[in-house]
Amino acid sequence: MKKVLAENKNKLSWIAIGITLVISILLSIIGIYWIEDYGIAIFILLPLYLGFSPTIIYGKILPISKNQSWRFGLITLSLYAFCLILMAIEGLICVIMAFPIAMLFVWLGSLSGYLLINKKPSNALKSMILLIMLIPTLGFIERDNEPTLNSVITKIEINADTDKVWKNVVEFPRLKEPKELIFKAGIAYPIDANIKGKGIGAIRYCNFTTGSFIEPITNWNEPHILQFDVVQQPEPMKELSFWNVDSPHLHDYFVSVKGQFKLIKLPNGNTLLEGTTWYYHDIKPEFYWQLWSEYIIHKIHYRVLNHIKTNSEK
Repeated sequence: MKKVLAENKNKLSWIAIGITLVISILLSIIGIYWIEDYGIAIFILLPLYLGFSPTIIYGKILPISKNQSWRFGLITLSLYAFCLILMAIEGLICVIMAFPIAMLFVWLGSLSGYLLINKKPSNALKSMILLIMLIPTLGFIERDNEPTLNSVITKIEINADTDKVWKNVVEFPRLKEPKELIFKAGIAYPIDANIKGKGIGAIRYCNFTTGSFIEPITNWNEPHILQFDVVQQPEPMKELSFWNVDSPHLHDYFVSVKGQFKLIKLPNGNTLLEGTTWYYHDIKPEFYWQLWSEYIIHKIHYRVLNHIKTNSEK
């Protein structure tokens, strides 16, 4: 069998990629649906395996170059991403967001596999099996880690006094349809806001395309500070897919905890309006997903703050 495969390089390539792909999909299903973890195991170790495994499998039978190794990893990653969408495990937007960090670690996995199979081939299969076992093990370990609370502050200057701005902060009419690509692609965005009651204990509803944020008021310092908790929130996005995707990460993996509007009277009579969101996400590596989270939150803030600015300056 080994001799037959050695004589058919193309067939061996696809066998190496296919074996890696099947194991990767199984590990993803175990990690996402059984362990319920979106962390380093899924976003770092699994891409490492996607690059490492086809290189080792092919390299055990035939010599492999560094370029071949990277090409195998990239093909395997692309097919893996397509399978996630096809099987309704993930949607297109989440796959696109994860692709940059996945590519980096697929490349590192391919390079590691290439170096190992050429310098210490006797350790190659053992290392591959160890990596396979490490992925779900780390998933179990990291799923109970406490997430970090983060805050995002966005500011805008409004040519109106604080009293007028305050009225448009508490509740505001329907916003125009967004032009930003990220919202058109499926990320949830605010439509309007209304409030029931006045003062501490009033309930504010900030309505998004996927549902409503329910926000009981905790600080009503008119016309300076409006602060609220978030006791219920909708899904953060509507996945783009062939199917109706309901990925686990759409529920309780990105959580908005509370928010605040702060109005500061400027010496020129204008108002500096600050919008703040406190949130956490249970997705790792935190440094990477925080970049996406803060980018999206700033976009949402600017959409609301510019709407308030327009209405206040009329």
